[in-house]
Amino acid sequence: MTKEEFYQMLADQGFELSDLQKQQFKRYFELLVEWNEKINLTAITEEQEVYLKHFYDSIAPVLHHKITNDSIRLLDIGAGAGFPSLPMKILFPNIEVTIIDSLNKRINFLTLLSEELGLTGVHFYHGRAEEFGQDKQFRAQFDIVTARAVARMQVLSELTIPFLKIGGQLIALKAVAAEDELADAKNALALLFSKVVETYNYDLPNGDSRNITIVEKKKETPNKYPRRAGLPNKKPL
Repeated sequence: MTKEEFYQMLADQGFELSDLQKQQFKRYFELLVEWNEKINLTAITEEQEVYLKHFYDSIAPVLHHKITNDSIRLLDIGAGAGFPSLPMKILFPNIEVTIIDSLNKRINFLTLLSEELGLTGVHFYHGRAEEFGQDKQFRAQFDIVTARAVARMQVLSELTIPFLKIGGQLIALKAVAAEDELADAKNALALLFSKVVETYNYDLPNGDSRNITIVEKKKETPNKYPRRAGLPNKKPL
């Protein structure tokens, strides 16, 4: 997907990018490639692939009308190089974005990136989701939590649901259909008082299959979740 094709596909769906937004995506690509030589951010560095498999893929929740309100607090868990939250932030500048990542080098990259792109209303924290999920400053504070190819739903639900307000939603982006994962996650979702409200399969313009699964928080998360760091992975609910 060339830059021009990216712009046109967004325009066709009602998102006419300003010159500033186009420049932000361009600079994002340049910095991603530059920093990828210092730290491992992505295996995808060819420009057309980045615009398709990182930028276009990241804004899928907006393009498919899963996120329609830009007056929200959004948390991105394990965002790596800022995907999917920062491309959505460029598209919807009013979204307040918080990113938690376990590698401080990535946080350093994201901090510099946001400064270079002139982004405001973005916050970056180094640490584990299990620890932040027990912190009152973060727990039950967000309208939406996003996670892109982070973990299977059985694990991901424990790492993300505690951050949501009641009625808030986890939006999980994956490369494959989620039916098997959701069957395995039934117990976890029940313990966390949350429910799958939609699982949505679609294709990228090149034909690659993708899935968005949306989970809604119905009640307050029991205080014991998330458990201490490492346990969700070692002993999934």
